[in-house]
Formats: sequence, structure tokens, C-alpha cells
Amino acid sequence: QVRLEESGGDSALPGGSLTLSCLVSGLSGRRTSMAWFRQAPGKEREGVAYIDSLATSGYTDSVKGRFFISKDNAKNTLILQMNNLNAEDTGMYYCAAERRSLGSSFSSQVYKHWGQGTQVTVSS
Repeated sequence: QVRLEESGGDSALPGGSLTLSCLVSGLSGRRTSMAWFRQAPGKEREGVAYIDSLATSGYTDSVKGRFFISKDNAKNTLILQMNNLNAEDTGMYYCAAERRSLGSSFSSQVYKHWGQGTQVTVSS
């Protein structure tokens, strides 16, 4: 059984940093495409960053240069380093793994497994 468990969500000041982790079990994260999504209140879930099985990564425009996605293969963990946070980064952050179809890596429809989410709140 595949399980994804996010952690690291917290409150932060604008300009601050947070690191999110997603512990993967039942699946080799190294060989799997994975992504981070977020959902703000009243908004649709949006793709933030992805990293595929070849370690190619991509970011949505609003986080480019501030967020960095990586895998810790030894710990089977997906990581999202978030810097220079702003209020628009507030939301529930979800980890997703393993593609089940073709399509944009930023589409929530593409991924088979999901975590329960971790809350990030950026406020002064």
C-alpha cells in the first residue's frame, strides 16, 4: 500500500522560509514522478513543482527562483524548500506521486497517490 505523509507546514512571516517533506512508503520515490500541489481557500488545487524519474524538475511561474524541489532517495522523501514566502503562498500543500496518465505534470488528474496535506500560512 502506497502512503504519502507530508510534514513541515507552519506559519511564517513574509520573506521567510519553510521546508516541506513528504515521506513515501510502498513506492520507490527515486523511480517515480512526484509533485507538490497547493490549495488556497476558495481556489482550485494548483501544481507548484514537479520532479520526474529522470530528476527533471519544473515550477509554476509564481514560485520560480523561490521554491526548490528535490528527492532524498536514501530516505525516500520528497522535499520542497520554500524561500522568500509571501501571502499568496498560503494554502494546504499536498504531495503527489506516480503518474497514471499522460498530461501536464502540473495537473492533479495525472497523479495516482496523494498525501493528506500540510498547512502553510504566510502572514505578518
